[in-house]
Amino acid sequence: MSDVQLGASLVRSSALRTPKPTAVVLDLFGTLVAAPSAVERSAAAAQFADVLGVSSAVAEAALSGSWRARHDGQLRSTAEVAAHLVARCNAPASRVDELERLLAKLARDRLQADATLLRALKDLRHGGVRLALLSDASPDIAEAWSRSDLAPHFDAAVFSCQVGAMKPAPQLFRAVLGALYVAPERVLYCGDGGGDELAGAERAGMHAVRVERRGGPHGLAFGETAWPGRAIPTVEALPSLLSTWRER
Repeated sequence: MSDVQLGASLVRSSALRTPKPTAVVLDLFGTLVAAPSAVERSAAAAQFADVLGVSSAVAEAALSGSWRARHDGQLRSTAEVAAHLVARCNAPASRVDELERLLAKLARDRLQADATLLRALKDLRHGGVRLALLSDASPDIAEAWSRSDLAPHFDAAVFSCQVGAMKPAPQLFRAVLGALYVAPERVLYCGDGGGDELAGAERAGMHAVRVERRGGPHGLAFGETAWPGRAIPTVEALPSLLSTWRER
């Protein structure tokens, strides 16, 4: 190989090199905490029905029919979510406060994290990695986040209901990158793949890795697409992945 050819090869190799990430963006449901199953969703609907004085079928239809409004910023607070669900169920307005309390309780319960996962997040932070959350989430989840055991491990959290867009909208990825103050090529996105999030992260200039859905295959996911790229079993494997990362 001539000096010119060798030089061109080195330039191409450098351009294709993958720098080690200094920040990780994590999805929430199915990644950090279990994705809810259809059974769990029905159980929640039954609690809503009891509070509202309607049938479980009516409550479940209201939940399903309001999913986008609860996640894309149309509803800006837990109180607005409660009022919206009461109206959809044609229930008395006097039930709003009680439903708001139930939504807040369920949100707190859903953000319970495994001890093994919390240790992995701690290890990442001790290794100098910045962490951010990016989640398609409703206001009740966003409001409960700061009081969860997860929140202290994160430098930033971005929720779809606050940005007014859902994955894979580019503005969500721009928002989380802006909150991290890290160049996209130094960021690894990790999620179970719902909302076409992995491809969305790559389009934003990040690297992406898929994790098996936390809570098992029966967990609900929306907008999932096939992923041919890198995959790991759980978030707990991230410290090992980053410690053995090789620039390629």
